[in-house]
Amino acid sequence: QVQLVESGGGLVQPGGSLRLSCAASGSSFRFYTMAWYRQAPGEQRELVVTITSGSRTNYADSVKGRFTASRDNAKNTVYLQMNSLKPEDTAVYYCIGGRSWGPGTQVTVSS
Repeated sequence: QVQLVESGGGLVQPGGSLRLSCAASGSSFRFYTMAWYRQAPGEQRELVVTITSGSRTNYADSVKGRFTASRDNAKNTVYLQMNSLKPEDTAVYYCIGGRSWGPGTQVTVSS
Protein backbone atom coordinates (compact mmCIF):
# COMPACT_ATOMS: atom_id res chain seq x y z
CA GLN A 1 0.00 0.00 0.00
CA VAL A 2 0.98 3.65 0.19
CA GLN A 3 4.23 4.71 1.85
CA LEU A 4 4.32 7.99 3.73
CA VAL A 5 7.33 10.04 4.78
CA GLU A 6 7.08 13.18 6.90
CA SER A 7 9.58 16.00 6.87
CA GLY A 8 9.96 19.54 8.16
CA GLY A 9 10.11 18.98 11.88
CA GLY A 10 12.69 20.54 14.12
CA LEU A 11 13.29 22.87 17.01
CA VAL A 12 11.45 26.17 17.03
CA GLN A 13 10.91 28.90 19.60
CA PRO A 14 7.46 29.61 21.03
CA GLY A 15 5.55 31.80 18.61
CA GLY A 16 7.46 30.45 15.65
CA SER A 17 6.32 28.50 12.64
CA LEU A 18 7.07 25.25 10.89
CA ARG A 19 5.67 23.59 7.82
CA LEU A 20 5.48 19.83 7.76
CA SER A 21 5.25 17.84 4.56
CA CYS A 22 4.08 14.31 3.98
CA ALA A 23 5.12 12.71 0.73
CA ALA A 24 3.15 9.69 -0.39
CA SER A 25 3.99 7.00 -2.87
CA GLY A 26 1.21 5.29 -4.77
CA SER A 27 -1.33 6.06 -7.44
CA SER A 28 -4.41 6.40 -5.23
CA PHE A 29 -3.32 9.27 -2.97
CA ARG A 30 -5.84 11.66 -4.48
CA PHE A 31 -8.69 9.47 -3.24
CA TYR A 32 -7.56 9.27 0.38
CA THR A 33 -8.65 11.22 3.35
CA MET A 34 -5.40 12.09 5.10
CA ALA A 35 -4.74 13.05 8.68
CA TRP A 36 -2.07 14.46 10.91
CA TYR A 37 -1.74 12.99 14.36
CA ARG A 38 0.67 13.90 17.09
CA GLN A 39 1.92 12.23 20.21
CA ALA A 40 3.48 14.28 22.96
CA PRO A 41 5.71 12.78 25.65
CA GLY A 42 3.61 10.89 28.16
CA GLU A 43 0.40 11.66 26.30
CA GLN A 44 -2.08 9.79 24.15
CA ARG A 45 -1.96 10.16 20.41
CA GLU A 46 -4.06 13.13 19.33
CA LEU A 47 -5.77 13.73 16.02
CA VAL A 48 -4.67 17.16 14.83
CA VAL A 49 -6.52 17.49 11.55
CA THR A 50 -8.17 15.49 8.80
CA ILE A 51 -8.18 16.57 5.20
CA THR A 52 -10.37 14.91 2.61
CA SER A 53 -9.54 14.20 -1.00
CA GLY A 54 -11.26 17.48 -1.83
CA SER A 55 -9.30 19.40 0.84
CA ARG A 56 -12.12 19.73 3.34
CA THR A 57 -10.49 20.03 6.76
CA ASN A 58 -11.46 19.40 10.34
CA TYR A 59 -9.14 20.62 13.10
CA ALA A 60 -8.70 19.83 16.73
CA ASP A 61 -9.74 22.73 18.92
CA SER A 62 -6.22 22.93 20.29
CA VAL A 63 -4.80 23.94 16.91
CA LYS A 64 -7.72 25.70 15.26
CA GLY A 65 -6.71 29.10 13.97
CA ARG A 66 -3.01 28.29 14.20
CA PHE A 67 -2.52 25.24 11.99
CA THR A 68 -3.53 24.85 8.36
CA ALA A 69 -3.59 21.58 6.44
CA SER A 70 -3.44 21.51 2.68
CA ARG A 71 -2.68 19.05 -0.05
CA ASP A 72 -1.35 18.89 -3.55
CA ASN A 73 -2.76 15.78 -5.14
CA ALA A 74 -0.62 16.20 -8.24
CA LYS A 75 2.46 15.98 -6.01
CA ASN A 76 1.09 13.28 -3.71
CA THR A 77 1.83 15.56 -0.78
CA VAL A 78 -0.05 16.83 2.24
CA TYR A 79 1.17 19.76 4.32
CA LEU A 80 0.68 21.10 7.79
CA GLN A 81 1.50 24.75 8.29
CA MET A 82 1.97 25.40 12.00
CA ASN A 83 2.00 28.98 13.22
CA SER A 84 2.09 30.55 16.67
CA LEU A 85 3.63 27.41 18.05
CA LYS A 86 3.39 26.69 21.75
CA PRO A 87 5.44 24.38 23.96
CA GLU A 88 2.41 22.11 24.23
CA ASP A 89 2.66 21.51 20.48
CA THR A 90 5.84 19.56 21.12
CA ALA A 91 5.25 16.05 19.81
CA VAL A 92 6.07 13.57 17.14
CA TYR A 93 3.82 14.37 14.21
CA TYR A 94 2.55 11.56 12.03
CA CYS A 95 0.95 11.54 8.62
CA ILE A 96 -1.77 8.92 8.13
CA GLY A 97 -3.75 7.79 5.13
CA GLY A 98 -4.41 4.92 2.81
CA ARG A 99 -4.12 2.43 5.68
CA SER A 100 -0.57 3.64 6.38
CA TRP A 101 1.37 5.65 8.91
CA GLY A 102 4.50 7.60 8.30
CA PRO A 103 7.48 7.21 10.63
CA GLY A 104 6.87 10.62 12.18
CA THR A 105 8.81 13.83 12.48
CA GLN A 106 9.76 15.50 15.75
CA VAL A 107 8.52 18.99 16.50
CA THR A 108 10.00 20.64 19.57
CA VAL A 109 8.82 24.06 20.70
CA SER A 110 11.15 25.46 23.30
CA SER A 111 13.14 28.52 24.24
